[in-house]
Amino acid sequence: MIQDIAPRTFSNAYKTKRPETTNYALYFNGHSILVGKDSPTLRFPRFEELTDVREEIYQEAIYLFAIDDECFYLVNHLPEEQPEFEMKDTGIFRTSNPRHLAFAGITAYSLYKWYDNHRYCSHCGNRLVRHDKERMLYCEKCNNTEYPKIMPAVIIAVTNGNKILLSKYANREYTRYALLAGFTEIGESIEETVKREVMEEVGLHVKNLRYYKSQPWSFSDTLLMGFFAEVEGDDSITLDREELALAEWFERENIPVSESDISLTSEMIEYFRNHQE
Repeated sequence: MIQDIAPRTFSNAYKTKRPETTNYALYFNGHSILVGKDSPTLRFPRFEELTDVREEIYQEAIYLFAIDDECFYLVNHLPEEQPEFEMKDTGIFRTSNPRHLAFAGITAYSLYKWYDNHRYCSHCGNRLVRHDKERMLYCEKCNNTEYPKIMPAVIIAVTNGNKILLSKYANREYTRYALLAGFTEIGESIEETVKREVMEEVGLHVKNLRYYKSQPWSFSDTLLMGFFAEVEGDDSITLDREELALAEWFERENIPVSESDISLTSEMIEYFRNHQE
């Protein structure tokens, strides 16, 4: 999965320190990020590689995290005309290498969106201020506080003996087979989310829920939790056509080959393909 970057180590402990010239400077504008031109691998600029920058760039840079001894910072108001770099869509992180930089890029993008969307207090409209001890923004006028928001969601592999249920989303750019998925609503447990989403999307009851593993999925600011669940009773599908284009059962030996290894969905499908219980 995209966060599996071992033997490298990801450290997200918050710090307030001035960047050094050798640290990475990540610059976003909407859905785009500044990366190396014509590079066969993913390349982010270091502060020393930026041109026509003012001292304020260093003063206003926000520490994000570190991978091993490499520190990553978020920078704003950067002149986009950088000779060695160009703006590209953040979708490149789905396929780029090296993997640890792709993970760094999409994680940084999630934090960029949070900072960009929380410039002002939602209660009184005053400008929010960065805290010096933790990743938090606060209002000096009304004491309102804002922390990064992570949305819990489930990925569900519904099985029926030697078969697994695969689906395709409706009205989305992603057209490959996937597992059922959905966000947890206020007032329900993760297990209740699994049962509700399966019933809503394909009209099936499930039993014997088994937790598999989790994944931070910064493409949608989500913490995904994967479950295997066995169908209970009739396995006839009643499709929610607003959510899904199709859903069908696949025998283990006929499961379509996945073209990506970055997602929890792909790993769970491959796990079922290769582990007969």
